[in-house]
Amino acid sequence: MEKKTVAIVGLGLIGGSMALALRRRTAHRLVGIDVNPAVCEAALQQDAVDEAGGPERLAEADIVLLALAPQHLIPFVQQHIDRIPAGAIVSDVCGVKAAIVEVCEPLCEQHGLFFVGGHPMAGKEHSGFGNADADLFVGASYIFAPTPRTDRRALETMQQLAHEMGCARTTLTTPQEHDRIIAFTSQVPHVLAGAYVTSPTCPQYRGFSAGSYRDVSRVATVDEHLWSHLFLLNAGPLCDEIDGLIDRLHQYREALAAGDRDRLAQNLATGRKRKEENP
Repeated sequence: MEKKTVAIVGLGLIGGSMALALRRRTAHRLVGIDVNPAVCEAALQQDAVDEAGGPERLAEADIVLLALAPQHLIPFVQQHIDRIPAGAIVSDVCGVKAAIVEVCEPLCEQHGLFFVGGHPMAGKEHSGFGNADADLFVGASYIFAPTPRTDRRALETMQQLAHEMGCARTTLTTPQEHDRIIAFTSQVPHVLAGAYVTSPTCPQYRGFSAGSYRDVSRVATVDEHLWSHLFLLNAGPLCDEIDGLIDRLHQYREALAAGDRDRLAQNLATGRKRKEENP
C-alpha cells in the first residue's frame, strides 16, 4: 500500500499494538491520539508514532482507527467527526458490530467519510499501552463486517492494512452474523470463566490442578467496565448462547443425578467429537 497517514485513536493495548505493528512493518505516517498525555509521551518515546496529541490531529488523516471502547467510541465520533478530512476511511475495533455500524456508518456517510466495521481477533488479559506488542496480530484473523453501503475500495484498503499489521487472514461477515458468532467464541467464555472462579472452592485450587483450572479461568481477568458494556450491546445473541449452555449443563446434571453412566459417556463423546472436528 502507498504511504498513508494513519491516526490511531486510543493508545491502549489494541491501539498501541497497532501503532507498534505498523511502525515495524510499514512506512505509514502514524499519529497517536489519546486523552492521557503520559500515554502520548510514552508512545513518542518508544517511537510507536510520529506525532501524538488530541483530536485536533485528526485533520490530516487518510485512515482513522478507532481503538476505543464502545461507550467512548460513539461520543468521540459524534463530537470530532468534523475534524476528519472528507474521503478518509474510518474503522473501529470493537467486539460488537451491529450497534457500532448502525450509528457510525450513516454518520460517516453524511460527512463524506467511508466507514468499515472491524474487529481484530487478538488480545491479552492485561490492557494499557504498557502491554502493547508489535507482534500481537501476527497470525491472527481480522474480521470486517461490511454492509451493502460499504465502499469496496475502503474495505480493500483496510484488508491490506490488517495484513500489514501481521494478520494472517481477513474474515468478511455481516454485523449481525459477527455478533451471533462472537457471543459464542468470545463472550460466553468470559461469562463462564467469571462464573467458574466465583465458586467458593476456587481459593483452594493450588496443588489440585494440572492445568484445567488455568485453562478455564484464564479470561476471568477482564476489564469489567468494558466487558459489561459489550455484553449489553450484544444481549440477545449472548442470552441465546447462555441459555443453550445452561441446557447442556443440565443434561450432564440429570445424568449424574440419575447415576446414568451411559448418558454421561454419550455427552462426553459428543463433546469430544465436536472438538476433534473443530480443533
